[in-house]
Amino acid sequence: MAPRYAPSLRSRLAPFLLFLQIGFIVIYAFCTEIENNVQKDRTTFSNFYPEFQDVNVMVILGFGFLCTFLVRYGFSGTGFNLLVAVMATQLAIILNGIESWYYRGKIRLDLKSLVVAEMCASSALIAIGTVVGKTNPVHLILIALLEVSGFVLNQWLLQTLLKVRLLNSIMLLHIFGALFGLTLTWILYRKGSEQQFEKETFDRKTGLFSMLGAVFLWMFWPSFNAILVDDRIPGRKLGAVCNTYLALAVSAVTAAAVSVLTSPKGKLNPIHMQSCILAGGVAVGVSISAVHQPWQAMTIGFTAAVVSTIGFRYLKIHMLLAFQCHDTCAVLSTYGLPGLLGWLAHLILQLIDSDDHRMAIRFAVFHISALLITISLSLLTGIITGLLLKWNFWRPPQDNKCFDDQAFWEFPHLVVRK
Repeated sequence: MAPRYAPSLRSRLAPFLLFLQIGFIVIYAFCTEIENNVQKDRTTFSNFYPEFQDVNVMVILGFGFLCTFLVRYGFSGTGFNLLVAVMATQLAIILNGIESWYYRGKIRLDLKSLVVAEMCASSALIAIGTVVGKTNPVHLILIALLEVSGFVLNQWLLQTLLKVRLLNSIMLLHIFGALFGLTLTWILYRKGSEQQFEKETFDRKTGLFSMLGAVFLWMFWPSFNAILVDDRIPGRKLGAVCNTYLALAVSAVTAAAVSVLTSPKGKLNPIHMQSCILAGGVAVGVSISAVHQPWQAMTIGFTAAVVSTIGFRYLKIHMLLAFQCHDTCAVLSTYGLPGLLGWLAHLILQLIDSDDHRMAIRFAVFHISALLITISLSLLTGIITGLLLKWNFWRPPQDNKCFDDQAFWEFPHLVVRK
């Protein structure tokens, strides 16, 4: 049984959280202000707020419930997701507003800045999926803060050096988060992971809650992909919503079919239906600015689901055995591979639409450079974070306490009375 007071929570988590939160309050007190312009970039509160709520639901409910599939990690899956999301969002608002603070003396807050910050936090939540159950809350907060810092730096480099638009730079969050997480879980590898931890299992009840999270993500993903699309061009935002929905629909059908085909008993795998149905939304999101026809989105969704489902079936175990990457939530198959596929689709579609060969070559060079910068920075920040977390000062949970809520949460009905 877990100790009544887990040392990592009493002596490390509480002071760490209070220090960070007080620091954020001080920064917000002196460096931020609410945007006074009611109609900024031709979007008003009334038509932007519903999309903001959609993204909020995805980040809090979608990613939170998606991590509840582990049989004894439901409280931690949802509770730590909320904790990490709100801390990462607060930091992302500050980091994204540094330029505004430098030139205007204040960080301007509006719904768009909140949305961008939550999307940055989503990248951290994706990365954390690789180490779910094997870390304590202090680890998770550190991972989120360092990952968001690296991702914001990556955005700034792409927008400054390569003049990449905000939409295209932030949609690389899937690739950045997945590669960051894989590097992290490789460095934090635990011996004996090949034999699966005792509590690294799922049952019907936890699987149902996890499926609920996947449904939330599936339903609101069109808003996630379309919210930053420039609506000054008629039909562009509507096209992004329609294309994302069609890609998600195709990926759900395809994931079900491939799951049955790859199953030894010819049955649906519930984990495939929870993760791989999202592959189309990930892939078309990365390529959203280049997808203009429904059939293009559907083709991308079909291919992404095939790659994701096959990767989930065969690649996860090979990554564990060959590279010692214990990817708890199969982030590589759910986000990494579909993200890379979306990047490739963006390149191909842009080259096809270009009539000027010189401009096409120029775009290809910049597009490839953006990917290389993203990969390099995600791997570098992942290595730095992993080496920092290997320090025993953070007191990682013992193997027999991995994937167990009791190590971190109070359950009065389980208390032993003397």
